[in-house]
Amino acid sequence: MSKTEISLYNLRGERKYLNLEERLRFVEAANDQVAKVRLFCLLLYYTGARITEVHNLVPRGLDHANGSVIIETLKKRRKGIFREIPVPHFLLKDLQFYIIDNQINISNRLWPFSLRTASRKIKAVMTMANIDGVKSSARGLRHGFAVHAVTLAPLTLVKKWLGHSRLETTEIYLNVMGNEEREFSRKVWGIEELRATG
Repeated sequence: MSKTEISLYNLRGERKYLNLEERLRFVEAANDQVAKVRLFCLLLYYTGARITEVHNLVPRGLDHANGSVIIETLKKRRKGIFREIPVPHFLLKDLQFYIIDNQINISNRLWPFSLRTASRKIKAVMTMANIDGVKSSARGLRHGFAVHAVTLAPLTLVKKWLGHSRLETTEIYLNVMGNEEREFSRKVWGIEELRATG
């Protein structure tokens, strides 16, 4: 798939990613949920992983020593390709308590619900956060993570975190809009303002 075939907008021009404000509202709403839903939502938020990748996570995928989760990458030509994504220590600790409390076997998935139920839970949290439209999904959260990440981290690192095969796929997120683009504009305006007044 070429870069021109991928867009951060649907055919009606609606944004397919959550902006920073919406992402923060999502986390706030997620924190009001029961542990299994809260932790599922937070993993999506902090990793930018695909919903199926998080849904397939098993306890041995938590790497406390490195402060990361190890996720099997989907959308590759073969199985068994993993990537490591850093997450906050508090999240790993909460996940460990969740595993112990629920007596989850090391080789079993962390989540007792189906992928379809997981999608419905994400949609419900989006609704609670007053987020609607095409962006109110796990994919919208993934896109939002990527748009935010490319403003702060090297593109090659974001590519690795997202599990993209090609850098061209990750470059779409450089086409930022809304609050993210306005932040860049403010920096440019600041330079121009200094020149104008200097």
